[in-house]
Amino acid sequence: MGHRVRMGTSKISCVLDRAFNRGERGGSAEIAETTSPRNTSAVSANRLRSLRLKAFAGALLGFAAASTPAQDHTTVRHHKVDDSDPAAAWLTQAETDIEKQDYAGAEPLLKKYTGAHPDSYSAWYDLGYAYRALGRKYEAIIAFRKSVAVRADVFESNLNLGLTLADTGQPEAEQFLRAATKLKPSGDAARGHKRAWMALGRLLEATKPAEAASAYEQAAALDPKDPEPHLLAGSLLEKDQPTEAEKEYKQALGIAPQNSDALTALTNLYMGQKRFSDAESVLRKLVVLSPNNASAHLQLGRMLIISGKKEEAAAELDAGLKLDPDPKAQRDLADLYSEMGKTEQARQAYTALLGTTPNDASLHHGLGRVLLKEKKFADAEQELARAVQLKPDFGDAYGDLAIAASETKDYVTAIKAMDMRARYEPETPISYFFRATAYDHLHDSKTASKYYHQFLETASGKYPEQEWQAKHRLIALEPKK
Repeated sequence: MGHRVRMGTSKISCVLDRAFNRGERGGSAEIAETTSPRNTSAVSANRLRSLRLKAFAGALLGFAAASTPAQDHTTVRHHKVDDSDPAAAWLTQAETDIEKQDYAGAEPLLKKYTGAHPDSYSAWYDLGYAYRALGRKYEAIIAFRKSVAVRADVFESNLNLGLTLADTGQPEAEQFLRAATKLKPSGDAARGHKRAWMALGRLLEATKPAEAASAYEQAAALDPKDPEPHLLAGSLLEKDQPTEAEKEYKQALGIAPQNSDALTALTNLYMGQKRFSDAESVLRKLVVLSPNNASAHLQLGRMLIISGKKEEAAAELDAGLKLDPDPKAQRDLADLYSEMGKTEQARQAYTALLGTTPNDASLHHGLGRVLLKEKKFADAEQELARAVQLKPDFGDAYGDLAIAASETKDYVTAIKAMDMRARYEPETPISYFFRATAYDHLHDSKTASKYYHQFLETASGKYPEQEWQAKHRLIALEPKK
C-alpha cells in the first residue's frame, strides 16, 4: 500500500491531490456519462454538438491524466487515524481496492468504516466514488451528499455531487457545480476550476444558454490556449448574439488558426446570416486544411453557385461527391450542369438519380427541361407529364409541359397544361402567347384572337419577335378590323 501519511482536518496539502484525485477520475466518468450524443450537423445545420462532445472528451482526458496512480502511490488520510482503531484497516484496504479498481471489494469496507466514523467526509467521498464506478448513481449521490454535509468546502466533493446529480437529471446539480467554481481544488486550481465551469456550462445549455455561454467564457479565461470553450460559447450565442458568437469563433481561430471545428462554425454562422462571400472565404481555407472533408467541398460548391462561379462550383461539388455520394449534392450538381448548358452531364446525373428515386417529381422535371434544351421534345413531354402526375400542383412543370407539347404539335395538351399552370402560378405575357398560338393551330380564331390581344396588352415591348408575330396573326384572324 505504501507509506501512510496522517494529517489533520485543518489543512489539505498538495499530497492530498493524489489520493483525492480519485475524485477527479470520478469526475471524468461523470462528464463522459452526462454528455451522451444528441442529434448534430456537420457544416450543416445542427449546431456544434460534435464540438461539445469533443470538448468534454478533452476534459475527460484531463481528469484521467490527473488521476493515473503513481507507482509509489501515497495514501492520504484526511483525519488523524489511530492505528489502534480496527476501522483504520478497513479504510486502508478499501483504498487499496479502489486503486486496483476493485470497487465491489471496497464498498463493504467503506460502509463499515462510515458506520464507525460517520463524520469522515473522505470516506463518504470514497464510497460515492465506488458506487459511481459500479453504476449505482443514486447511492453515489447519497454518499457524496454526506461527504458535503460533513464538510461543505471541498471542491472535489461538490464537483462530483453536482456531476452525478446532473447525470440523473436533478436540478440541484447547478447549486453544487456553482459551489465548486468558488472552492479551491486540491491540485492545479486553474485546471480544476476550468473543469467545474465546463461542467456547469454543459448543465445549463438547454435551460439557461446565456449563463452557459458565460460559464464557457470563464473556462476560456482559465485556459487561454484551449479553443474549445470559445467554440462552445459561440454555439450558444449564435441565435441571439451573432456578433458575440463571431468574436468567440475568431478567438478560437486566434488560438488555433487551423482548427477545422472553428472554421466550420464560422462558416455556418456566415451562411445563416447570408454572408456568402465571407462563408466562401472561410470554406476555401477549410478545404485546404481538410481536403477529405466532403461537406466542406459541397458547401463551398454551393457558395460558388451563389456567387456565379459555376465552373469552380461544379469542380467542388464533384470533389465532394467523390468523397460522399450525397443525393442532395448530386441533385445540386445536376441542376448546375443544366444551368451551364452541359446537357449530357445533366441528363446522366438526373437519370442516375431517378434510378434510385423514380417517383421524384422534381427529378423528372429537371430531366424534362434538359431534354427540352436538347430539342428532344417527345421525350421531354413524357418526363414533364410524369412530373405533374406525381405532383399535381407543380406549376413550373406545367409551363414546361406546355412548351414541349406545343413543339410536338400536341396543342390540346399544351392548352390544358397552361390552364393548370394558371391555378398555381400567375399569368404572364408568354402564357397568353402560348394559349394564342395553340388555339390558332386548332383553328379556334376567336379564342386565339382573345389571347393575342391579352399578350399584346401585357408584353410592353419586352418580346419584340412574339409581338410582331401576334400583330400579323391578328391581321389574318381579324381582317375587317
